[in-house]
This record gives sequence, structure tokens and C-alpha cells, in this order.
Amino acid sequence: MYLLKGKISGFDGHKKYSMKEGECCIVRKNHLARYYKQKVDGRFEKVVVVFDNQFLKEFQTKHKISSTASKEQSAFIALEKDKLVQNFIRSLIPYYTESGKIDKTFTDVKREELLLILLRKNPELAAIVFDFGIPEKIDLKEFINRNYKFNVSMERFAYLTGRSISAFKRDFRKIFNDTPNHWLIQKRLDEAYFLIERKGKKSSDIYMDLGFEDLSHFSISFKKKYGINPSDLPNSKLV
Repeated sequence: MYLLKGKISGFDGHKKYSMKEGECCIVRKNHLARYYKQKVDGRFEKVVVVFDNQFLKEFQTKHKISSTASKEQSAFIALEKDKLVQNFIRSLIPYYTESGKIDKTFTDVKREELLLILLRKNPELAAIVFDFGIPEKIDLKEFINRNYKFNVSMERFAYLTGRSISAFKRDFRKIFNDTPNHWLIQKRLDEAYFLIERKGKKSSDIYMDLGFEDLSHFSISFKKKYGINPSDLPNSKLV
């Protein structure tokens, strides 16, 4: 992802990230993350190039690249500014169609060019981009306590913890003595209560960060658990 105009802030359950105009990063697959965009002078523009598994496997074979699994846990890998990358971004302009996408005829050619540029200056990226392994079974309690705010499906949680959906639900109940859906909602509401009462946060500022799809769903769930509206809490700010 290359940021042409605006600002981006991101979070992956471990730490926060920020990007500004002219910066770029690798956004990794199989990692939970969210990011928020901010316009500058009324504009926000970014270029996203996706390297799918099929393309990467063909690239690795063609260029005879070997790699070992990376132990890096970050979802966002910041890259140093590089004139070659900047020139590459400018070179894309003639290939854009009216729909704002790169002409399919040149998609793989341009992706190959970009990946060659990135690996030339950042050879360590090979361990990240050519990792085709399925997530291994990991500590479920640690993972959930770190990622409970992400609004993703149970199937996705299961996959990222190296489990089938049935094994995920079974292990979850053993650890938390509850079903995943119920526990996640209660955990998010507990966090919301703390942020509103102790930190004076607005419901409208936190509901998405806590994994709720909309403000109405959050308010109804909050009142159902605590018997009052979020705005009725002491020290709370108006929505």
C-alpha cells in the first residue's frame, strides 16, 4: 500500500501504526488489523497492489527464490522511502482504466516489476511474502484476549488460531467457560463501560473500535447488559 495523499492510522492488536503522504508498507495476509484514513486538504488517495498466492508461487519459481518462515508478528511492515518505488507508482498512471483499476493485460507485468523492486532493497521480505503455510495451532487464550475487538467471523478466528471451527468452539468453552459469540460481546461491552465511565469517551468514537457493526447495535447491547444507556453513565460524553 502506497499513500499518495492523506494520512492513515492502523492497529493490529499489538501496536499502532501511522502513515503519511509518500510512505508505503506491506499489509500481511492472515493477520487481523484495521486502519483509518484521514483526508488532507480534502483528499485521500492510495495505491494498493495485491500479491495473491498463485502469482507469488509463479514468481518464486521463475526467479528461484528460497525463503524460510518469518517470525515477524506485525500486520503492517513499514518500508523505507525508495525512488524506485516512487517512480513505479508514477509509471502506473497510463495503465489505469476508467474504472480506476490497472488494465488486466499489464497486471502481472507491473506486479512482477514492483516485487522485484521491493526484494532488491528488502531481501528479508522474502520470508514474509513467500510464506504459504497455514497458521499453526496457537495459544487461544492469548490470541483472543489480544484480538477480541476485531469484528471477524468465528470461522476466521478459528483459521487464524490453527483450528477447525468445531475445535475452536470446543477449546474456547474449555478456556472461557462460555460460547465465543456471547463472551466476545460481553468483553467488548465491559471495555466500552470502562472507556465511557473512566475515560469519558463518546459511544460514537468507540463502538467500531470495539467490533460493533453500528451504533444502534452497540447501544441496544449496552442497555441490555447494564440497564442504562451509555450516555447515562457518570462522566460520559454525549454521543
